[in-house]
Amino acid sequence: MSATAPVRPVLPPDIKARKGAAPLVVLTAYTTPVARLVDPHCDIALVGDSLGMVLHGMSSTVGVTMEMMILHGRSVVRGLTKAMPVIDMPFGSYEESPQQAYRNAARLMAETGAPAVKLEGGQTMAETIAFLTSRGVPVMAHVGLTPQSVNTLGGYKVVGREGEADKVMADAKACEAAGAFSIVLEKVPMGLAGRITKALTIPTIGIGAGVDCDGQVLVVDDMLGLFTEFRPKFVKRYAELGKSADEAIAAYAAEVRGRVFPAAEHSFPDALPAKAKS
Repeated sequence: MSATAPVRPVLPPDIKARKGAAPLVVLTAYTTPVARLVDPHCDIALVGDSLGMVLHGMSSTVGVTMEMMILHGRSVVRGLTKAMPVIDMPFGSYEESPQQAYRNAARLMAETGAPAVKLEGGQTMAETIAFLTSRGVPVMAHVGLTPQSVNTLGGYKVVGREGEADKVMADAKACEAAGAFSIVLEKVPMGLAGRITKALTIPTIGIGAGVDCDGQVLVVDDMLGLFTEFRPKFVKRYAELGKSADEAIAAYAAEVRGRVFPAAEHSFPDALPAKAKS
């Protein structure tokens, strides 16, 4: 006799089937409270390795570990009921061989409950993507600017200009042929991103790649104005929560120093009021 666990309402085949339909809405999430906020509005909640920079103060994503991705992945999965979680494979966890990639992808899925992983790289990672997808690991690919390769690329620059367009197109097609269910295009010129989107049968999800992609993703802390160390050109700020938080913390500090807070309504009396006799 066997038992089957509940299945999430959105799975990789559902995302793949959205090609050419209503645009996919994707935001990053790293914690349970933020996962609960994005869940009603998004199709995918990406547990990005950008958490290294956004939450842990790292200068790049290169130092992010499997343990960090599992910790934050678990937190996000707990907060989702609608959106599909996808977890980034961190630098060094998949590049060595398809076998290494499978071990770590299987660990991420088993220890977090997420139904898919994301990894960076095009033609060079096609064999790995095929190895994973043929063994039950759904893969979201990522081409164009690949932040884990920032030390090789020489910075966070646009990828796909000046003779690079053919390579980016070939990278995207290789990922599709290998079995990826969707693909992130990062900092790819908008014309090229549109051509790639038309050429593929899987959804493209753009970040700094123009409006013609099948969906869009942003780092949630960027679009909410919480991460203020720098602001990429492709980020639109939908709120300035960092500024609001700074003002609130300053007001709290002033009230504490002025002995205005806590007031009587925030404190407990030495004795409870006597009950009125009937």
